[in-house]
Amino acid sequence: MYTIYMYTVCGYLSLHQLFVYVFYCTVLCLTSVQAAKIQWTLDEKDLQQVMVSGPNLNETSIVSGGYGGPAGGIIPTSSIKGSGMHHSNSNQNMSVEEANRGVAVEKLDSVKKWGINTYKCTKQMFSERFGRGSRTVDLELEAQIDVLRDTKRKYESVLRLTSALTSHFYNLVQTQQALGDTFADLSQKSPELRDEFGYNAETQKLLCRNGDALLGAINFFVSSINTLVNKTMEDTLMTIKLYEAARLEFDAYRADLEELSLGPRDAATMVRIEVSQQQYQVQRDKYERLRSDVTIKLKFLEENKVKVMHKQLLLFHNAISAYFAGNQQQLEQTLRQFNVKLKPPGSDKPSWLEES
Repeated sequence: MYTIYMYTVCGYLSLHQLFVYVFYCTVLCLTSVQAAKIQWTLDEKDLQQVMVSGPNLNETSIVSGGYGGPAGGIIPTSSIKGSGMHHSNSNQNMSVEEANRGVAVEKLDSVKKWGINTYKCTKQMFSERFGRGSRTVDLELEAQIDVLRDTKRKYESVLRLTSALTSHFYNLVQTQQALGDTFADLSQKSPELRDEFGYNAETQKLLCRNGDALLGAINFFVSSINTLVNKTMEDTLMTIKLYEAARLEFDAYRADLEELSLGPRDAATMVRIEVSQQQYQVQRDKYERLRSDVTIKLKFLEENKVKVMHKQLLLFHNAISAYFAGNQQQLEQTLRQFNVKLKPPGSDKPSWLEES
């Protein structure tokens, strides 16, 4: 392989010859491994048949006659075996061998098709990378895909920052609650400062109640953003990956058909051109179908994103504004408006988003 690499670098082997060499080496190795597996399976089945079959029935005998019978009453079993038993065993063995042979041929054919497809796609990918091959480009769709990927990165940043805000604010609420409890305890034990400690205790408890309400709103915001980014957008991006793979296969078979069409038009070449035309049509239909799927998913994703973010941004703004303005009624009204469920009283354990 090092010699082949040096020949390629020095210019003695072309890129196409290198692809052919690597492809045939791969197919040869896979074929050898597959044949070894099939032979091992057949040897194992033969060994099991020998172990199960037991002693040879041709060497056994049946005693005929009763008391005082002749000495020649021993009849070998081979004399009573009909020809039908031999035919049935031979037919059964032949059917098993044919079935095993059919499975082996099917597996080798599958490996061959996979190798050819991988070779063509790899050749097309390197041709595009080195600027020697053409690729199918949908400018409008490619622009929408780039926008989606950039939007997903920015939304992931928003999700990371709001998750950090949730964690920090949860710690703040817990500190306020502990401080309020301490002030209340000191107001009972310090008669001369009872009123002052009492005022501060009530203030911290009020802030703690409002903090729990704001924490519920932020948790609801984070949960919605997480669903949008890691489920809805991710599902669309998975379809886009399938579309890009289908585009590469389509261009690979298109380039192969164009190369055959430029060659001689003898009988063998015409047959290859016809087969290549059928494969090209299959890949084209697959590419067109996935492109349509991506277009539809991008459209629905944009509509869903606008709808979800309009609601969540309004919730986030109203809750933050009401909390820092000290408007408890406005904060509670905001939670009711967006159907935000608060944690039950006494539930001090943070959610998984707060712990992360």
